[in-house]
Amino acid sequence: MATTYDLILTGGTVVNHDGEGRRDIGISGGRIAVIGDLGQASAGETVDCRGLHILPGVIDSQVHFREPGLEHKEDLETGSRAAVLGGVTAVFEMPNTSPLTTSEAALADKVRRATGRMHCDFAFWVGGTRENAKDAGELERLPGAAG
Repeated sequence: MATTYDLILTGGTVVNHDGEGRRDIGISGGRIAVIGDLGQASAGETVDCRGLHILPGVIDSQVHFREPGLEHKEDLETGSRAAVLGGVTAVFEMPNTSPLTTSEAALADKVRRATGRMHCDFAFWVGGTRENAKDAGELERLPGAAG
């Protein structure tokens, strides 16, 4: 009896740790269950991916979402939504906001703003200054800090 998946992506060029090759992907419960030849499997939905590349989620380690202070340019919600549409699954946001993200309080504010609004995993860079250089080791270990 053939295995059944919720979704099968067929014939795409999969690029992953095994290299690059034409493979099928079986998805069950919102998660990848198997990568390989699924010609004998069935699914609730099948998507023909011939001619397309399928990559693992991308981490963008330098984004500029401009919140707080410059939301008229972009905010955490809209920036992360755009990132996800481009295949990004995690972002590290830069500290050039107003005020700058250079303190424990500013980092905590960004984490609070992001929680429940961002569409991907996230962390925030804390900007280094003369004033906070002595605290860099502590700042990089705070919840939400990119390091």
